[in-house]
Amino acid sequence: MATITELLKEMASEAETTRKMLAQIPDDQLDYRPHPKSMNIRELATHIAEIPGWLSIIIEKDELDFAGEPYVAPPVSSAKDLLGLFEKSYEEGHAALKNADEGQFSKPWTMRAGEQVLSVAPKSENIRMTFCQTVHHRAQLGVFLRLLNVPIPGSYGPSADEMEQYNQQVEA
Repeated sequence: MATITELLKEMASEAETTRKMLAQIPDDQLDYRPHPKSMNIRELATHIAEIPGWLSIIIEKDELDFAGEPYVAPPVSSAKDLLGLFEKSYEEGHAALKNADEGQFSKPWTMRAGEQVLSVAPKSENIRMTFCQTVHHRAQLGVFLRLLNVPIPGSYGPSADEMEQYNQQVEA
């Protein structure tokens, strides 16, 4: 039970940072893409918003088969839509984790596309990977926003933008 408690605490902490980042997305820049190989902001932010919901898939199922469950991105047209999608996904993932049986965490979980196995790892490793995925993609979003000159909120302390604002207030 201690593991679940710690994971829930980390999930809540990362959610606060994710909410701040998603709220910064300008609605008129959802199609911005810094490089042809990059996702656009809409795709990246939708992915970020959906990641917490992966917990319910990992905890409640033994595999995800993309061939049998093709992905359809939910429509989003604003930061408000993204925050709503994130809250729904967070609630689903949080509930699944809160009610999980920690004894099942060592069971293997498989990600596949039909016959092609993409990965097999214990459920516990996949749960942790969802948190890493959130941080990784949130950092990508931060770079996209920086390139658009959008102020970046701090993650684990104040950002350069927040420090600049603080220093201006101190000098005034």
